[in-house]
Amino acid sequence: MKKLFSISGVLTAAMTAPVWAQDNLEIIGTPTPNGTGFQPAATEIARRLQWLDGLILVIITLIVLFVLGLMGYAIFKFNRKANPEPASFTHNTPVEVAWTVVPIVILVFIGAFSLPVLFHQQEIPEADVTIKVTGYQWFWGYEYVDEGFQFDAYMIGAPATGGNNALTPDVEQQLVDAGYSREEFLLATDNAVVVPVNKTVVMQVTAADVIHSWTIPAFGVKQDAVPGRLAELWFKAEKEGVYFGQCSELCGIAHAYMPITVKVVSEEAYAEWLAGAKEEFAGVPQTFTVASND
Repeated sequence: MKKLFSISGVLTAAMTAPVWAQDNLEIIGTPTPNGTGFQPAATEIARRLQWLDGLILVIITLIVLFVLGLMGYAIFKFNRKANPEPASFTHNTPVEVAWTVVPIVILVFIGAFSLPVLFHQQEIPEADVTIKVTGYQWFWGYEYVDEGFQFDAYMIGAPATGGNNALTPDVEQQLVDAGYSREEFLLATDNAVVVPVNKTVVMQVTAADVIHSWTIPAFGVKQDAVPGRLAELWFKAEKEGVYFGQCSELCGIAHAYMPITVKVVSEEAYAEWLAGAKEEFAGVPQTFTVASND
C-alpha cells in the first residue's frame, strides 16, 4: 500500500545542503592575482560593458598614436636646426576647424554606442526575484522581498562581534566548513545571496548609516547605497557558480572587510534553498509530502 508521510526541518536542511555548502558550484567571478583584465562576463550587461570598453580602448589608442606622430613630426620638422627661420603666422583656420570638429565627431561616435549600453543597464525590467540590500558599517543585509525573510552577511573571519581579519587556523576552518578555501579569504561571506540562473534579479539598494556601494564585477553592476534613498539595479546571471563583489565606496575603517558573495544555482536548487531559508531565517516550518511504498 502507498503511504504518504511528512518530513520537515531535517529533510529541508539536507536538501538545501548542496547550496549552503557550495557543492558543485564553480567559483567564477573572483579576482585573479596579477590580473589586468575583466572577470568573465556572466550577464548581458557585463558583455556589453566589456565590449564598449574595448571599443573605447581602440579609439584612445589611435588618438594617442596620432598625437605622438604629430609630436614627432613637429620635433624633427620644426626644430631650430631644420627650421632656423620660424613662421610668423598666429592662426591656421583649417587646423583650428579640424581640431574642433574631429573631437566632436569622435564623442558623438562614442555616445552612439555608449548610450544604448547605459539605457540597457538603467531600464529595470520586471523582476523574477526582488532582493532589498542594505549596507551597514560593515556588513550587508538582504531581504527577499517576496518571500518574507531576511539575513545579514558578514565576511568569514570578521563577525559582528569583531575580529582581527587575520587568516588564522580557526578562520581557515570556517572557510572550509562553508565550502571555500583559503584563497577565498576576504571574499567569502557566512551567508550568500542565492539566485536562480537565467532569471531577472532586481536589487533594491540602500544604506542605514553612510554611503556604501554594492557591486559584482562579473555581472557588470554597481550601485551606490545611499541612506534614505532606494536605488535599483538588475542582472540575469547566465551561468551557475559563485561570484564575489565588494563594497566599492569608502565607508569607514572596515570598508575593506564587507565583501559580497552571490551563488547562482539551478531553479531546482534555488527552490530547495528557498524552503530552507524560510525555515532558518523566518522561522516558517516547511513540509514536504513524499510518497513511499509499504
